[in-house]
Amino acid sequence: MRPVIPYVTAALLFGIGVYGVLRRRNAVLLLMSVEIMLNAVNLILVTADTTVRAALPQTGQVFALFVIVIAAAEVGVGLAIVLQLYRLRASVAVDEVPLERVDA
Repeated sequence: MRPVIPYVTAALLFGIGVYGVLRRRNAVLLLMSVEIMLNAVNLILVTADTTVRAALPQTGQVFALFVIVIAAAEVGVGLAIVLQLYRLRASVAVDEVPLERVDA
């Protein structure tokens, strides 16, 4: 089997995700772009696992499960940060987030 279609699809998904990370100012859309990039990596891992038989069977699928768990944790923490930012600033624009520490 020639896995051209899944690899091209994964490359397109990853490119869309990178474009979203670089161009978006909304924090929720930024998180969605990171999720698209993680899904592209999952597609590559599963496709490589089915086409290239390594010494350890289903290693790509196991790594894909780890990526899914990490993505779920990232969404939970990221959305909590975005909600707190919205409560404090009434905006989720990434440009308006102060990067310096403010002592109270």
